[in-house]
Amino acid sequence: MSTESLERIARNKNVARAAARQLSMEQLHKLSEVIGEVIEQKQQEDHLRQKEEADKQQKLAEIRDAMNTAGLSMDDLVGEQPRKRRGRPPKSASKNA
Repeated sequence: MSTESLERIARNKNVARAAARQLSMEQLHKLSEVIGEVIEQKQQEDHLRQKEEADKQQKLAEIRDAMNTAGLSMDDLVGEQPRKRRGRPPKSASKNA
């Protein structure tokens, strides 16, 4: 079953009913269990991702606070960017031979 057909089933109740008519009750119960497990796993992944993002934001806030306390800015840490060299690249040695 393709992703497109799953999306159609999820969006339209009549399409889901038509698909369900092709399955036995046992298959429908098994499908329900599998979908329940997938939903639970997806919720756990989302919760973990949100927790990681919150931890990251907290660490960033702590670093900003430490930088402010020390009187530092991003420019102090990064410094001046090296300038790119202009001009043509050197000729390769193979052309001279």
